[in-house]
Amino acid sequence: MGLSQNRVVVVTGASRGAGKGIAVALGASGATVYVTGRTRHEGDAPLSGTVEATALAVTEAGGRGIPVHCDHADETAVKALFEQVRSEQGRLDILVNNATNLPDDLTRAGPFWEKPLALTVLWDVGLQSHYTAAWHAARLLLANGEGLIVNTSSFGGRIYMHGPAYGAGKAAVDKMAHDMAVDFRPYNVAVVSIWMGFLLTERTRRVIEAAPAKYGELSSTAETPEFTGRVIDALAKDPRLMEKSGQVLIGAELGQEYGVSDSGGASPPSHRAFLGDPTVFGSAVVE
Repeated sequence: MGLSQNRVVVVTGASRGAGKGIAVALGASGATVYVTGRTRHEGDAPLSGTVEATALAVTEAGGRGIPVHCDHADETAVKALFEQVRSEQGRLDILVNNATNLPDDLTRAGPFWEKPLALTVLWDVGLQSHYTAAWHAARLLLANGEGLIVNTSSFGGRIYMHGPAYGAGKAAVDKMAHDMAVDFRPYNVAVVSIWMGFLLTERTRRVIEAAPAKYGELSSTAETPEFTGRVIDALAKDPRLMEKSGQVLIGAELGQEYGVSDSGGASPPSHRAFLGDPTVFGSAVVE
C-alpha cells in the first residue's frame, strides 16, 4: 500500500503533548495536518499550548497546519470537523485519534473508590471520541481506497497503570482498533493501536519536576512527542501496512524496525520486558 507523501491528516487533541509532537512530525513529511483541540489562547488551560501554535509549528516544519477548535465530547463539532476536511481537501489519508481527557486526580495515589467518579470522563474523550472520529472519518477514507487510523495508547491497556478507569479506557481503544480493522480490511484501510513509551510532554515534565527521584531513571530513556509522529510516517509508507492492521504495536519497536530515531539520534527502548507484551486478539469473526 504505502500512502503518498502529500497526505491529508487529522490529529485530534493536538494543542500540546503527544498530539502536538505527532502533528509536527507529520508536518515535516510535507502533510497537510488538521490540528484539533479546545485551547484557543495561552492561559485557557493549566498547561501551555494552543491549536494555533501547533498549526504554526506544523507549517514551520514543512507541512501545512490548519487549526480547528473542536471539543471531541461534542459530536456536532466532530461532524463539522470532517465536513470541513471534505470541503477543503476532498480526502483524508490518516486519522490519529489522540484526544484524551486526563484529570489531575488520575495519578493520585490510592484505590479507585478514593478517587472521583468523574475519572470516567476518560471514556468520553479518549474512548467514545475515538469511535466518533473514526465513524465520521470512514466516508473519506473509503473514498480514497486506502488509509490509516492510529489510536494512541499505552502499556496501561495491559498492566495496572493509574487505576481501572485509565486501564479500561486504553484496553478498549486497543480492542476498538482490532475490530475496526476487521470492518475496514476489504477497503484497504488499516487500523492500529500504538503503545507509546514514557513521553516528555508538558504534563510529564511537571510530574518529573515534582518527583525527580521517582521518575529520573525513566526520563533518561523517555520518548519525545515527535517520535510517535515519525513512527506513524514510516508506518504509513510501509507497502505491507495492511499486514499490521488490527494489531497493538509498540512504538519503540516500530522505530527499530523502520530505522526511525528520536531527537538527537536516540533509539527509545521497548518496555516489553518490563511492562508486558502487546495484546494479541483472536482471529475468529462472529457476525
